[in-house]
Amino acid sequence: MSRVRPFASVAGAALALLLAGCSSEAPPAPPPPEVNIVTVGTQPVPNIIELPGRVQAYRTAEVRARVDGIVERRLFEEGSYVAAGKALFRIDPRQLTANVNAARAQLARAQATAANARQVVGRYQPLLSEQAIGKQEYDAAVAAQRTAEADVQSAQANLDSARLSLGYATVTAPIAGRARRAEVTEGALVSAAQGTLLTTIEQIDRVYVNFGQSSSDLMAIRRDIESGKLQIPPVGRVEVQLVLEDGTPYPVVGHLDFLDLSIDEATGTAALRAEFPNPADTLLPGQFVRARIKAGFRPNGILIPQRAVKLSADAATVMILDEKNIVTIRPVKLGMMQQGQWAILDGLRPGDRVIVDGLQKVQPGQTAKVGGTAATRPTPAKTATKKR
Repeated sequence: MSRVRPFASVAGAALALLLAGCSSEAPPAPPPPEVNIVTVGTQPVPNIIELPGRVQAYRTAEVRARVDGIVERRLFEEGSYVAAGKALFRIDPRQLTANVNAARAQLARAQATAANARQVVGRYQPLLSEQAIGKQEYDAAVAAQRTAEADVQSAQANLDSARLSLGYATVTAPIAGRARRAEVTEGALVSAAQGTLLTTIEQIDRVYVNFGQSSSDLMAIRRDIESGKLQIPPVGRVEVQLVLEDGTPYPVVGHLDFLDLSIDEATGTAALRAEFPNPADTLLPGQFVRARIKAGFRPNGILIPQRAVKLSADAATVMILDEKNIVTIRPVKLGMMQQGQWAILDGLRPGDRVIVDGLQKVQPGQTAKVGGTAATRPTPAKTATKKR
């Protein structure tokens, strides 16, 4: 009996502790996470479009053979600058010289025949007035004279043509520029009929950059212009900056000088072209570059800090705090990044509160507490980064 009482006492104590634990209050809920926000406002934002492009020489001339013959000499240094009219190749002129001599002899023969025909007509004129010869005979003499004079003109044309062909034996540069490598060597047979390519000359003191804009982007730009969301200067005044393959900005600003009014069926793009000075020959034909086109500005543009945007493979989103401080997720359409801030083309309105700091602590539908605010800053159009 004495052994049962201690056991009952222990059980009663345990039961009392259990009841006491059940009657205590639950622990308080954790406070809402604290985030920093930025309130969306509008400001003039440069509209910068970045497109890939290729450099093209300002002028390109393919130097081709215009006579048949054997190349005797190359008269220029490959890769060097050549002036317009400089001799580049010399083709064996002996056959061409012989053609000139033959044409000159033919002209002399025709001139002699014409002179004799004029003398015959001169003798027949007084005889015709005296009716010493018939009218038909006189007319035949006049016709022979005219035929001989036509033969003179034909022979003169043949001589001019032969001289011209002889001049083509010395191949000269049609434009000034950098001569590329020679496509033929001494001893090569060249053909005028086949237009044998001898070399190519490219003028690169000024260059073009060709790029294309998709038709969907063009339509969006036109809609923005019509609605007043975008103000854009005339084509000839649109500035373009280049970024080289290694990320180095090209120091000289160019201007858009051509916009095609048709869409390429194969690529679905419209061709654009910009012209750039190239005083140091930094840009080379065929070089890949990125063109940043300053296509006007958006009077009521929106900028938000880069860290506020979450990027995925196919979308960009931001976290918004609504009037009740509840976190919601919203997709946005991005423009170019300008000095650490994204330009927002669609998805945000003035007054929206965008979470900038503390994104890792909140989830959509959760209540958050505003701990601080930040402000966007005006951004000039000097730097831009392509949206990835």
